[in-house]
Amino acid sequence: MFSDFVVYATGTATDASGSPTAALIANFLPFIVLILFFWLIIIRPQKKREKQVREMLAALKVGDEVNTIGGIVGKVAKIKDDQVTVETGADKVKIVFERRAIATVVSKKIEE
Repeated sequence: MFSDFVVYATGTATDASGSPTAALIANFLPFIVLILFFWLIIIRPQKKREKQVREMLAALKVGDEVNTIGGIVGKVAKIKDDQVTVETGADKVKIVFERRAIATVVSKKIEE
């Protein structure tokens, strides 16, 4: 039934080689190339970035200087499950964030 639709849409039952499957492949080749393009250009790099963010959040330690998605810069004072307490400013104000709200680790604590 689907091949009948393809025959109707293209106007021919065969291509130059005389094979109906070759005509079907020729009709779907642009869609296959488009899907491959989206996977290579959009989906694959996004998956890599998500993996890097997961690794960065898993390696987060007390004393790391972090930047949040809201633009707050401070040092990690405490980590409890999915909550991170960040110390910021001269007054050492403590703010509690979700772990996923940490955008980047600016610098790591220097181990002595």
